[in-house]
Amino acid sequence: MDAIVERALADGCALRDAGFHALVVENYGDRPFVRTGLSSASVAAMGVAANEVRRETGLPIGINALRNDAEAALGIAAAAGATFIRVNVHTGVYVTDQGIIEGRAAETLQYRKQLECRVAILADVQVKHAVPLGETDIARLAKDTAYRGMADGLIVTGPATGESAELEDIRRVREAVPDRRLFAGSGVTVPNVAEILRMTGGIIVGTGVKQGGKTENAVDPVAARALVIAARGDRQAP
Repeated sequence: MDAIVERALADGCALRDAGFHALVVENYGDRPFVRTGLSSASVAAMGVAANEVRRETGLPIGINALRNDAEAALGIAAAAGATFIRVNVHTGVYVTDQGIIEGRAAETLQYRKQLECRVAILADVQVKHAVPLGETDIARLAKDTAYRGMADGLIVTGPATGESAELEDIRRVREAVPDRRLFAGSGVTVPNVAEILRMTGGIIVGTGVKQGGKTENAVDPVAARALVIAARGDRQAP
């Protein structure tokens, strides 16, 4: 745990110093992921790491309990003082590399109410590494996620980690659901960040700010700073 926390703090502080506004803590090191039902050890470890990152960086944090344990994410968020969670499959049914995953929006919202916490739910629409069963129109999926699943914000990704979302997909989701926060969730880079931000309210980036462009590597402070400057549209240090 000492090594895990040290790495999380180093990455978090590097992103904070580069000018990022918030951080996501996730169990990416748990690969291969389970569909749902994180182990007690993973939940405990994420809670410890998330609390340390929040205290050290002073930034708002979110929790993503991979692959799709929204209940665990909410519990960790409530305990660690996080402000949002990310749910890869909030509504609908998807075929993923972990098997078939079904959205559990009702259970997630009921559990949030039970915890009496104000944690926001950011939900993916056609999440990466997954194919929907049934409805495939991204605009309809976005409406269902927002208005039937009651998600607080939406995330649009590319087909895989580090691959950019199609701008047309982002546009269609924005038009279908104009009253929710919208984020691009993969494949954001220096060349495309400004255009993506013109269509969304924010970005979630990992691979694009890692050493050597490899998702599992540590944050590269130079790459992180370059992305923030590109997002700001100027050449001034953030």
